[in-house]
Amino acid sequence: MTNSPTGESPATTVDSELTENDHSSAAIAVVAILCFGGLVASLMQTLIIPIQPELPKLLDTSISNASWVITATLLGAAVAMPIAGRLGDMLGKQRIMLASAALLVVGSLVCALSSSLIPMIVGRAIQGLAMGFIPLGISLMREVTPPRLTSMAVAAMSATMGVGGAIGLPLSAWVAQQWDWRALFWGSAALAVIVTILVAVAVPHVDDSNGGHFDVIGAIGLALGLSGVLIAVSKGNDWGWGSGTTLGLLFGGVALLLLWGAFELRHKDPLVDLRTTARPAVLLTNIAAIAIGFGMMAQAIVMPQLLEMPEAVGGLGQTLLAAGLWMAPGGLMMLVFAPVSGTLINKIGAKLTMAIGATVLGLGYLGAFLLMNAPWQLSVASIICSAGVGIGYAAMPTLIMGSVPINEAGAAVGLNGLMRSVGTTTASAVMALVLTSSTVSYGTAEVPDSSAFRWCFLIGAIAAFVGVAITLLIPVARRRATADPVDAEAQPVPAAQPS
Repeated sequence: MTNSPTGESPATTVDSELTENDHSSAAIAVVAILCFGGLVASLMQTLIIPIQPELPKLLDTSISNASWVITATLLGAAVAMPIAGRLGDMLGKQRIMLASAALLVVGSLVCALSSSLIPMIVGRAIQGLAMGFIPLGISLMREVTPPRLTSMAVAAMSATMGVGGAIGLPLSAWVAQQWDWRALFWGSAALAVIVTILVAVAVPHVDDSNGGHFDVIGAIGLALGLSGVLIAVSKGNDWGWGSGTTLGLLFGGVALLLLWGAFELRHKDPLVDLRTTARPAVLLTNIAAIAIGFGMMAQAIVMPQLLEMPEAVGGLGQTLLAAGLWMAPGGLMMLVFAPVSGTLINKIGAKLTMAIGATVLGLGYLGAFLLMNAPWQLSVASIICSAGVGIGYAAMPTLIMGSVPINEAGAAVGLNGLMRSVGTTTASAVMALVLTSSTVSYGTAEVPDSSAFRWCFLIGAIAAFVGVAITLLIPVARRRATADPVDAEAQPVPAAQPS
């Protein structure tokens, strides 16, 4: 029998190749399941938007109180991501992902059965808690994929944060128009059940639990501090930025977060290792995440409003469903660019890939600033912006996971997801403030004029280019020949290397 150059027989080589192909196929199936779960979880973020104007009537409440239905999901997601990440590191990521999927089922059922405000807010908050699924899925990718597929898998999972929100708008608008509004939540419950079954049956339970004690006081302190700050930011336009309630929640939340940070630094088993997150590579990536998250949300808020505004006041006169359809290609573009981002990460590294993504995002805003006279023009600008977000979002967790110990990957990626949420929440507040600062009369209502929309696009571009500048400051160690595509991006100190 003739031996191969490596000393193996041809039969052995063929068997090895077949085994590798089998492993790759199994890994791709797992990645597809995780991405589907992330898509379903993120879809919940925009599920309620088509019926938002009708919520006061449907729930027999005021407009101001009805806005809590959206705020509750935002708060649930922000709190869940770092806490779910830490629990995943302690108990195993697959277990906590399964719990997140189950929470999505429960939250959707509560909403579907609700006929008043409080149960709906509770259900939406539980749906928000399910967003912990996404950072856990991202951090699990490194453990269930071969190195050559890891960057692609991380990119695809990261893209679901934007894709789900983008396709959720037209899909939920169509469902709400064709059936009763409760069909939105019955449908989401059915999808969540499918995700739960797939995670339980097909996602391997990797032995990645690291034990430790859960920091209950840290979790409560983080939840209260974040809630104070995020409620103040999201409701500041309604309550007034100078009101006692807004200022009290804002400064009270900041004070609680400072106390929380001091407590975490002294805790032997903290919820978030602040010394690790203070490393320049992690800290700057998280700051850049705020800027890029701001840029992502700005276009998601501003472009649909411009599309739906009456033509008589400078808008484009589209229906809610039509506006969602014009925006949908942008969301799909994030998914299309996931393999492009993965390839760039492997070729030039996550740092430059993230800088490219933020640059493309900024260019998309400049395009919208110049071209906002027809729906197709805004759709093109949305596609460019979304391509930038897809590229940038994929690179962030790669940088994070390459800079922290593997037993902290879940918590670190969860914290990065939280930073994106801070950016999106801030964008919502800033865009609302800009859009109400320059208005024209339309019947009995005041609507934004064209200059307000241009300012929003300009601010979005500035945020994106600030993200570029911050990204370029991220220190990156030289690539090691033996490192895999995820871990090679940054190895700042021996303690940060995967064990």
